[in-house]
Order: sequence, then structure tokens, then C-alpha cells
Amino acid sequence: MSQPRKLYEGKAKILYSTDDPEILLSEFKDDATAFNAAKRGQIARKGEINCTISTRLFQQLEALGVPTHWIDTPQPTQMRVKRVQIIPLEVVVRNRAAGSLCRQTGLSLGTPITPPLVEFFYKNDELGDPLLTNDRLRLLNLASPEEIEQLREMALTINAHLQTVLTRCQITLVDFKLEFGKLADGTLVLADEISPDTCRLWDRLEEDTERRVLDKDRFRQDLGHVEDAYEQVLTRILDQV
Repeated sequence: MSQPRKLYEGKAKILYSTDDPEILLSEFKDDATAFNAAKRGQIARKGEINCTISTRLFQQLEALGVPTHWIDTPQPTQMRVKRVQIIPLEVVVRNRAAGSLCRQTGLSLGTPITPPLVEFFYKNDELGDPLLTNDRLRLLNLASPEEIEQLREMALTINAHLQTVLTRCQITLVDFKLEFGKLADGTLVLADEISPDTCRLWDRLEEDTERRVLDKDRFRQDLGHVEDAYEQVLTRILDQV
């Protein structure tokens, strides 16, 4: 076997080559960033926790017919994935108002959103990952109109499944971010990860607005006990999935 070669290092993961050019090794890191990497730190065992959670959820989604880039998980922090061409869009699904939606609209934190809101953001750090209107999506031509609709439908399908799973875990899925890519044959698949890094999660058993937070907002907002929150999400998911 040839020596794995680092192909790319992002904020949360490192991608390595394998002997098969269509298969990559994704290494999950303990590094934590927020505010477009203006804030940096480390969360103990984050890589292992996020890799394990993502693995379980990808397996569930595959069983439901949602294609993903996941192949297997040979090590606690490593995932073998299909090589994809990432679409430079972040697809955000919102079930309750939080974060930028509250800041930009004046909606109260936690306001239920029915039906769920699906938004597209340009995946571009230099531009600050701006929200895209339908006209801007057409202007930038980052995906075809048919692909945009397919991404929207896949995101809503994923949302429905995650809500079912997380409700069993006594966790509210407030909102989350998805990334998608294309296989060599053009098939759209879910990529990246699903974890407390990419989801806003609230403990349904906790009424306090700070103590209920079980996601990276604990790091963003200096709420403390970040590792404990990630561990709690992992434990609950492993018990239910």
C-alpha cells in the first residue's frame, strides 16, 4: 500500500489519499473554530465523537435511501469516504429560530418554524458565507435549478429523519447545516458530517436557555462544559440508534 498523502486540511477535518483514487480517508480533528475561524480552540475527543455520531447517522440515512459519501469507519477518528466534487453551498434547515435568523429578522429565540425553512449559503470564507436568494443562486450557477430542488428535497428528508431520531434522544433539532457533493457519475450525495459541530441541539429535559445547549454554541458563547455536551449527545444517540 502506498503512503497516504494529505490532500486538504480544513477547520475540522483532514483528507488523505488512499490506494483507490475514488476513495479518500477523512480524519476528524479536535480543533474547534467559530466566527469564520476568528475564534479557535480544542474540544477533547471532538474528532472521535463527531466521527462516531456521523457514522451512525449516515448509516441510518443510507438505509432510508439517502445517498452519502460514507463507506466505513476503520478508526474512531477516521472515515473512508467516496471522492466527491463538493458543491460550494451550505444547505441550512431551520426548525426553530436561532442564531443569524433571529439577528436578521427579529424573531424570538426558539420560535417554531412550520414548515421547516431551507436556506442556501455560498460556501466561501472570504465572502463570509453569504445567504443567497433564488436569483443569486441562478446568477452564480453553483448548481442547476434541478439540482437545487433536489438538494432542498434531500435536506427536508434528512431533517424529518433526524427529528425522529433526536426526539427519541430527548433532543430538539433546532437547525443544522449540510454539505453535498457529486460523484464521478454526477450523483448527488450527502457529504461532510452531521454532529454537534453542524447542528444546533437543545436538551428537551432542560428548561434553562444556557444549560439546554448541547452543541458548538457552548464554545461560541463561552458557556463552558463543551466536552460534556458533546459526550451527552454521543451517549444518547448510541443508546437510540
